[in-house]
Amino acid sequence: MSNETAVVRNEGELGHVNGHANGVVERASAASDLRGIAVVGLGYWGPNWVRNLYSARRARRIVACDLDSRRREHIQHIYPGVETTADFDRLLDDPDIEGMVIATPVGTHYRLARKALESHKSVLVEKPLAMSLAEASQLVRVGREVGRVLMVGHTFLYSSPVRKIREIVDSGELGDILYISSTRANLGLFQHDVNVTWDLATHDISIVLAIMQRMPEAVSCQGQSHYNSRIEDVALMTLHFPRNVIAFVHVSWLDPNKIRRTTVVGSRKMLVYDDTAPQEKIRIYDRGVNVQRYYDTYGEFHFSYRYGDICIPRLEESEPLQTECQHFVDCICNRATPLTDGLNGLQVVAVLEAANASMRRGQTVALEEIRV
Repeated sequence: MSNETAVVRNEGELGHVNGHANGVVERASAASDLRGIAVVGLGYWGPNWVRNLYSARRARRIVACDLDSRRREHIQHIYPGVETTADFDRLLDDPDIEGMVIATPVGTHYRLARKALESHKSVLVEKPLAMSLAEASQLVRVGREVGRVLMVGHTFLYSSPVRKIREIVDSGELGDILYISSTRANLGLFQHDVNVTWDLATHDISIVLAIMQRMPEAVSCQGQSHYNSRIEDVALMTLHFPRNVIAFVHVSWLDPNKIRRTTVVGSRKMLVYDDTAPQEKIRIYDRGVNVQRYYDTYGEFHFSYRYGDICIPRLEESEPLQTECQHFVDCICNRATPLTDGLNGLQVVAVLEAANASMRRGQTVALEEIRV
């Protein structure tokens, strides 16, 4: 393992930030609705935010911002009453706009989010929070200085399956976590500004950190570019945790099948989460390996394999983005700390930056303590 330290960790704060994961839905606010909220960026994901804010009716004004007039016209046609603009600075000067959702290309996240925070707007930034640990740290500092909500769009942490996984792991039903394996693959969508780890692995890293409730001690990553020499389209990441626990994250834009599967192997039971399954997204397997504690000779040593029942937990179906949307508004109204706050986003960026450094240098990169 390399002795070089590139990024940092803070186990205590990670546990605090993610500790209320299962209480997101119940923490609805009785406070008044917002005067106004804006969605900046109407490309791939921004329209989904407009849809959920429009249906939630939690803001008296909704403003959609994009430079493309066709996208603005499309939003106005679908959602009557939603205002549109191409002028981001106009939103910063608008006293009615209390919150802003930044759903623009990753390279613009830091600049736009910082401007919004400095204009005393609460901000939700789509994943990842920023393009570097330094940028992410600065956003967290600015958010604290101005006393506004800074939230990151780690949407899977608001999904019923991931909240259920947290509940199961916290209950001790799986026993001690031995390892986690996660695969997120499909054919496309190729990104032009970030590689496959920054695009896809962000989801899996956020899920793994929520399960483990701590940061890894080190990260190693291998990747390859097949269609763009500067942007890796397939990668395999390993997160090294204390007590020999490891998590593998495989991401690819070059797979014939859409795969969204996470396996959590514990000392008592094993869990498989398949997000592509139409039903029964989580299965718990009462399977494992037992080692004979006492034996006289090597010839008597053997493993005992256990094959028990399969349990399929019941899940309360809801759209994760809708839950995330309500949570953002509630946090603005109550000045509360979000489940996926700026520090949570910072920690994911720290792992991503370490993975990039590992790919470039061909060695494992250690992480140290976060200082913001």
